[in-house]
Amino acid sequence: MQRRTAGEHLSAVVPAVGSGRRTENRPDVRPTIDKNETTNHWRTCEICSIQWKSPSEFALHLREKHCTKEGGSFVCRYGTHGICPSLPLEGVSDKDYEFHVARDHVADDGYTNKINPLMAKQTRLTNQAPSIVSDQHKWTVYSSSVNLPAVLNDPRKSRREHDFFTKTWGEGFIENTVIPPSPHLQIITKANFEKYLNKTASKLKCHKVQSSQKQAPRLPAVTDKSQAELQQIPKMFFRGDFALENPETFQAVLPWSQFKSRGVGQSSKLLQEKLSHYLDSVEVELARQISQRSTAFFTAMASHDKLQDNLISTCSAIKDLRERITAVDDVLAKRSLETLGYKISRVNHAKVFNKLKLMATVHQTQPTIQLLLSTSEFVGALDLISTTQEVLTQELSGIQSFRHLGSQLIELEKLIDKMMHEEFVRFASSDLNRPIDDDTGPDEEKLSSIILGLLRQHKFSFLEDYKNESTTSIKTMVKQTVVAAVSEADSIDVEGNLGSLADQMRLLNFTEWLQMFKIVFINLAKLLHRVKMTWIIMYRLIDFAVGKSTSSAGDLVEEESENNAESSQSDAQSDPQKDIAPDADILIAPVEHQRLSSGLKEMLVMLCNYAHDRSLKLLIARGKDGFLEKLSSSEFVSLSRSIESFVTQCETVCGKRSSSLRGGLQNQANKFVNRFHEERKTKMSLLLDNERWKQAEVPASFQDLLSAMAKGEISLALLARMDQGNEECKAAEYVEIDGNKYAVVGTVLMLLKMVAEYCQCVEDIPSVTLDILTRLIEILQNFNSRSCQLVLGAGALQLVGLKTITTKNLGLASRCLQLISFYIPIVKQFFAERLLPRQMTVLRSFDKILKDYNDHVQEISNKLIAIMDDTFNHCLSKWEVKAPVPSLTFREICKRIRKIHEAVVDILPPEQIKDLFIQMNNSFKTHLNKQLIILNVTNDGGPKHGLVTSELVFYTECVQLTSGLDKLDNMNDIWVRR
Repeated sequence: MQRRTAGEHLSAVVPAVGSGRRTENRPDVRPTIDKNETTNHWRTCEICSIQWKSPSEFALHLREKHCTKEGGSFVCRYGTHGICPSLPLEGVSDKDYEFHVARDHVADDGYTNKINPLMAKQTRLTNQAPSIVSDQHKWTVYSSSVNLPAVLNDPRKSRREHDFFTKTWGEGFIENTVIPPSPHLQIITKANFEKYLNKTASKLKCHKVQSSQKQAPRLPAVTDKSQAELQQIPKMFFRGDFALENPETFQAVLPWSQFKSRGVGQSSKLLQEKLSHYLDSVEVELARQISQRSTAFFTAMASHDKLQDNLISTCSAIKDLRERITAVDDVLAKRSLETLGYKISRVNHAKVFNKLKLMATVHQTQPTIQLLLSTSEFVGALDLISTTQEVLTQELSGIQSFRHLGSQLIELEKLIDKMMHEEFVRFASSDLNRPIDDDTGPDEEKLSSIILGLLRQHKFSFLEDYKNESTTSIKTMVKQTVVAAVSEADSIDVEGNLGSLADQMRLLNFTEWLQMFKIVFINLAKLLHRVKMTWIIMYRLIDFAVGKSTSSAGDLVEEESENNAESSQSDAQSDPQKDIAPDADILIAPVEHQRLSSGLKEMLVMLCNYAHDRSLKLLIARGKDGFLEKLSSSEFVSLSRSIESFVTQCETVCGKRSSSLRGGLQNQANKFVNRFHEERKTKMSLLLDNERWKQAEVPASFQDLLSAMAKGEISLALLARMDQGNEECKAAEYVEIDGNKYAVVGTVLMLLKMVAEYCQCVEDIPSVTLDILTRLIEILQNFNSRSCQLVLGAGALQLVGLKTITTKNLGLASRCLQLISFYIPIVKQFFAERLLPRQMTVLRSFDKILKDYNDHVQEISNKLIAIMDDTFNHCLSKWEVKAPVPSLTFREICKRIRKIHEAVVDILPPEQIKDLFIQMNNSFKTHLNKQLIILNVTNDGGPKHGLVTSELVFYTECVQLTSGLDKLDNMNDIWVRR
């Protein structure tokens, strides 16, 4: 593009619409209506066949009739079958729809400029150089926004009538950034000139004032006449978007309606004269303005010519410098550069040779991988794949012969992942399902190859796979053991029995079933030991993968066998960062190591719990028909000890306590205790209902048992002896404990035997101590309350047909209660030694029972005294003081006393008999005192006093002879004091 002169720039500002001359001499002003009629498409709607006067009306018609709004988008329907070929079917925004109509359907430049001038400018610059496709990443002179010659000669810049600079040099002139950034220029902003502007601000202000004062007289004032003439010109001619191609502008300049009304010839002449007048006024004003600024114009032209001369001299100097540099280059630099070039060429040839050698090595990658896979070297194969991919990416990038090798290696890596997974599952299955008596450890080399390969690929699902295989093996092993036990049992017809395996197992007797249960425990322990050996190898490999230095698998096995579960767990929870070798090959991160270690520990605990669950199912299946509840204490103890042994072995393997199998055993133990208690409770109830409250003989086995219990010892041999019976030893009449004799009934002996059985059950099954204690308390309470109902409440009269409750029955019941009360503190001490500290509060129940028993004994004693009190009251109420002496009344009283003594003398101890008769004597004196008061007999020495004294002598001798009392209390208190 050629530079314009200053005159050309100025002349381009004024539209060439007329200059006061005739129209035929100015062909530029002819309208181009015919051209618009052939190029604009807004005249007629092709679908509705309606003609329009302006593009805006046509655009409004398209919006109302040939546009649909779907959601917030506008879809154009102006086209065949209601589809616009130049707009997306999903629609556009309102603004984009206006651009689309102006560009594709209206096709009018004036309307396009009106809608979006920037879009019109971009449309005109679409095909201009430089190309934005090829030059978008390249900096050229066109990228500069502050290079004045580049801006003036940039063909892409369009005219805009904003101000002088943007109109002449384009919109990009005002930009102050370089886009794209130039590698040679730094970005200059206004901040770079702040210091200079502040320094020169005062001088510039003074210069402007002086210039304005000097130039002000030179500028002639605009005359009022020229100003009035310029104001008569329509403002439309001064607009920046003035163009006769626009129909509205053309209609305003050439009003055809005036031509039709006045005549074409006359109207055109008047219009031409008016336009010529406008042109003359503008030219006159322009000439006046140019004449006023001629000095500045010629000064600028002179400066421009001087600048061109300086540029010519500069170019000559540059040409001379280049010629001298070329001569120096030929003489001094060319040969040296050729030597350097040869050296660089040699280096390049060596690089090519090395690259070819590397390509040959990479070419052998796939055969090498196949060879490694054939020997199960998964880690080596994966390392080779990783190294090859790294070489392809960094050193052999872009080589066409290897363009498919990368994808092939990726697929091969996926295949190796699948092979390792299948190989691990196959290895785990074969290792777990080999014969249970095979004590050899797993193939450590093969397992290490598989595990390290999986860890390198960060495939951690092998823990879940091994867990599934282990649970399947445990389940299968338990089932096979049960099948073998059922098939070997002689008492079961396997062929004729069509029931399930559980039904067949229930047909085994306890001995066969317990033997089968023990075999299941043995096999499970061996299988868990096998799992633990594999677990140790896995744990060592995980430590190795994170870089920790560990010992061999054999050393770890020995260490695990020597250490307890607690120490092994503390080792498993150690810090992954500890003991990391500096030159170790890290395959997994410390976080992944921690997660895998936790997963391994959880897996081992889970497998032990699963073994407990499978064993618990056998226990529940066998106890479904109440079989386990009917076991004897010894049988249940054998079962309990077998389970406890297996649970201890599992705790040694996993280091944690499992509660499922213990819980199942506890549940069965509770059922056993319930059945155990209900049987003895029912038995005790039947014994009490049939008890005639007569003294029973005491077998020697009972005597031995009670003697041992008195010392706090309970022996299984004694209980077995009692169950078998011993006819060789003669039975005794009394139970002798610590030199005291106890006359008892048979029910009390059975009760004390039951107490011994309860205590022995606690010895055998410590987990049910609390339950046994509560039930023992219950049976002791039941005996006390039931015996009270039968003896004191006379319930035995109806149940066993007794005629009356005799004094001997009462004394026997009292002595039985005293014997039981003797053993209650001993039993309490027995349970106190076996209860936990938090359970000691239950022992208070023994104190309450002992108090109840003592109160019951006291009630029986009161009952005996009450019987004699009624006798004394009945006899003395009819007594009279008269001869003969002793009277019949006193004879009857002494007879009754002798009978009571005969009833209790062989049952109660002398101390209790003495206390009993002392209380009876007190009751006698009370009633005698009342009767003497009634009879008005006093100790006045008279005849009646003598008769009463003789009666008392007879009574005293009888009581002392009967009860064994040395002397009675003073009998003088029977007399009323005067």
